[in-house]
Amino acid sequence: QVLMSFPGIGTNTAVRLIAEIGDIHRFKTNKQLNAYAGIDIRRFQSGTILYKDKINRRGNKHLRKILYLTIQNMIKQRRFGDNHFVDYYDKLKTQPYNKRHKVASIACVNKLLKCLFHLITHNLHYDYQIAAGK
Repeated sequence: QVLMSFPGIGTNTAVRLIAEIGDIHRFKTNKQLNAYAGIDIRRFQSGTILYKDKINRRGNKHLRKILYLTIQNMIKQRRFGDNHFVDYYDKLKTQPYNKRHKVASIACVNKLLKCLFHLITHNLHYDYQIAAGK
């Protein structure tokens, strides 16, 4: 019920997320859940050389794909209701950020996982007014 309170997540997506994540209470923090999904940042620097940040991709590729498609579904269905993930996506796509589509989508996946972890561990439902800070 907590997963289906998000706009853009239906019964099929909720079942798939539960199947791929398993028991979410085995993760102590949302960073562990991000690492399990494989969207944590891999940063490499040596001396003055700094390489571009990329996602790690060591985690569950099926979970990563489901989360990415969920964000795409939320972006497509933006006209049916307010969603702070889509607001965040729009913010990243406009000036001065100008992020590419996939970079902005993965940032939204990160935000979605943080929100999912908090709401499921505290047994709360998604509410746009609370999430947007209004």
